[in-house]
Amino acid sequence: MKSLDIGTLIAVFQEMLGVWLWVGLAAALLATLGFVHVVLRDRGFVPARLLWSELAGGAGGIGAVLLIQAVTHSGFRDIGGPIDWVLVGLIFLAGAVGTIVGVYALAGLLGDRRVGDAAREGAGRKPSGRFVTLPR
Repeated sequence: MKSLDIGTLIAVFQEMLGVWLWVGLAAALLATLGFVHVVLRDRGFVPARLLWSELAGGAGGIGAVLLIQAVTHSGFRDIGGPIDWVLVGLIFLAGAVGTIVGVYALAGLLGDRRVGDAAREGAGRKPSGRFVTLPR
C-alpha cells in the first residue's frame, strides 16, 4: 500500500466492521444534525444537559476502545509503542465526543421542552445561570 486515500480507508473499515461501518456513520450524522438542531432551537447550551452528556462520554470512550479491540482481535497486551497509545487515546476521544454529541442531542430532543422555551423567551434578558446563550 503505497498511497493512502479515502477509498482505501473505506475499504479497510468496511472489511473490519462490515455493515456496522454504515450504521455508525449514519448514527454519527443523525447525532450531529440533532445536536445542531437542539443548540440552535435552544439558542445555546443547557448546562445540566451538557453535564449529563459529558458524564456519559466517559462510558462512550471506554466502549469505543473495547469495540475496536474486539473488532481487531487484540487486547491491551498487544499495545507496543507510543504510537499505539496515541491511537488508543484518539479512539477514546472519538468515542467520548461522539457520545457527548449523541446524548446531548437525544436529551434535547426527548427531554423537557420547557427548557428550550425558557431559553427562547429569555434571550433578551440577563442569563439566570441556567443557560449559556449564543451571541446573536
